[in-house]
Amino acid sequence: MDYTEFRELLTAAEAPELSPALRALWQQGRGDWHGAHATVQNAGGPEAARVHAHLHRVEGDAGNAAYWYRRAGRRPETGPLEAEWEALVREFLAEEETR
Repeated sequence: MDYTEFRELLTAAEAPELSPALRALWQQGRGDWHGAHATVQNAGGPEAARVHAHLHRVEGDAGNAAYWYRRAGRRPETGPLEAEWEALVREFLAEEETR
């Protein structure tokens, strides 16, 4: 799946088979912050931590976001939220293709 296909799936009633990080990004892309947060809250690993950080940026909780960026081994993002969301989706989709 590529980025354009992923964006098109934002209108689907059901989420496609996705990793927890991508599922959370799909949920966030549909405006379901709470669903996305629950998805990554229950998932482990650096990808979930990065999405978790992004979600707390969306929420406006910079301190909590910084904690999750540290958990992911990343510096905090400071650019536009939509650009971060897109970059995460593109990166995680590319990683799925190599698995």
